[in-house]
Amino acid sequence: MTDPIADYLTRLRNAIQAGHRVVEIPSSRIKQEITKVLFDKGYILNYKFENVDECRATIKVALKYDLAQKNNAIKNLKRVSRPGLRRYVGYRDLPRVLNGLGIAILSTSRGIMTDKEARELKVGGEVLCYVY
Repeated sequence: MTDPIADYLTRLRNAIQAGHRVVEIPSSRIKQEITKVLFDKGYILNYKFENVDECRATIKVALKYDLAQKNNAIKNLKRVSRPGLRRYVGYRDLPRVLNGLGIAILSTSRGIMTDKEARELKVGGEVLCYVY
């Protein structure tokens, strides 16, 4: 697999389209941090990190749905920086997703965070994805 973050986002996107409640994803440290950001911002209901055996770990993500209309909290996931085309930004050039209604997840020198947190800390980094 060349791009594990794109695989993570695609698994979430496919589970949302299929209407699944829970999706299981192979784990890595960066995927765990992205999952924590999605949970903190209210895009997913819950998550759990599990060790299947010594070599394999998984992330179980419970997706968040509106019960009345059966809409998901995540409308779109878009991968921005790819292995063939990295996208780095300074803190002055941080993107605003849907004029502040969505979030951009960044990989900075201080860890994985949203665009708003990076603006407050005045750090730039690699734009991983947009979520709205």
